[in-house]
Amino acid sequence: MSKKLTYGMVGGGPGAFIGDAHRKAIAVDGSARLVAGCFSRTPEKSKAQGEALGLDPDRCYTNYREMAEAESKRPDGIDFVVVVTPNVTHYEICRAFLEAGIHVSCDKPLATDSARCAELKQLAEEKGLLFMVTYTYTGHVTAKYIRDLVRSGEIGTVRTVMAEYPQGWLYNEKDCGGKQGAWRCDPAQSGRVNCLGDIGSHVENAVATLTGLKIKRLLAKMDVVVPGRKLDDNDQILVEYEGGATGIYWSCQFAIGCDNSLRVRIYGSKGTILWDQEHCEEVTLIGEDGVPRIIRRGYGAVTPAAARYGRLPAGHTEGWIEAMGNLYDSFTDCVAAKKDGTFTESMIDYPTADAGLEGLRFVEACLESNDKGNVWVNL
Repeated sequence: MSKKLTYGMVGGGPGAFIGDAHRKAIAVDGSARLVAGCFSRTPEKSKAQGEALGLDPDRCYTNYREMAEAESKRPDGIDFVVVVTPNVTHYEICRAFLEAGIHVSCDKPLATDSARCAELKQLAEEKGLLFMVTYTYTGHVTAKYIRDLVRSGEIGTVRTVMAEYPQGWLYNEKDCGGKQGAWRCDPAQSGRVNCLGDIGSHVENAVATLTGLKIKRLLAKMDVVVPGRKLDDNDQILVEYEGGATGIYWSCQFAIGCDNSLRVRIYGSKGTILWDQEHCEEVTLIGEDGVPRIIRRGYGAVTPAAARYGRLPAGHTEGWIEAMGNLYDSFTDCVAAKKDGTFTESMIDYPTADAGLEGLRFVEACLESNDKGNVWVNL
């Protein structure tokens, strides 16, 4: 069965960055077509966005519950929904579509607490539905290549990991970063965390995906540094993994000069791997001789399982949109296979609800550690 899927979107209205990014990422491979949406809590804005995207007015809905019910009853209803709304709304929206029997792709976090996330995970499993969490950075070809290198034992046993994600866009106490920053800094819309949930969760997921390590316990220091802010904007976490390896995570939103500087350094018993997502076309691999070797996407050294996601020859750079597109490439393959009865669990190569649940448990453990005076907390 060829992939001729349709999808709907909740959120992603006029001026919303992330909704447009998802639409472009799905369009990279043309694996699905947008046919329905509830793009804003304001009906007029939702309708305007639908018109701008060329949708049938009858499929531009005034609220997500109406959309889930209507689309589930249509013979040509959507195959999956993309949820790109503020954090506190994710749980209710995802639940509505899962209950309607529709596959879901959602930005992290899936909920504002792990208990509700676990409910969504269980509901999806009970209904046999697919559930993707868009941790975009793990979609890079180089990230998948690093995963393969670690699994194969190329650098031996992982001993320690250093990972960070500094940004500088919220450094100014007189500026909350416009529409995109305002809701992140608002506890009513973001929950109990800002920096840790927004970008620190990417650190946790990137390390977990690239190394396969599971956190045993952690110690967190979560600071509110910029005057006037209510939620954390600088987080430092010590980590111990099952098996004895250790790690240090740092996330920050007032690091002037940094944009989306997610970096991971993995030190093993036989070598080192260095990766910087802002230079996502290459991986630095250092063996026991200490000599750095640069491997670039597009060359034969990259494992076939990772290289299959590359679209362009070496030197024709691919980036963040393509990385998200890689997640959707696997997700839509799986949705199509579900439709024609050929799906197997081994096909999944995207972050599932399990990754979302691990991320929320990580955030909750950090909050507990910080609230108790920066103590070690078991996961």
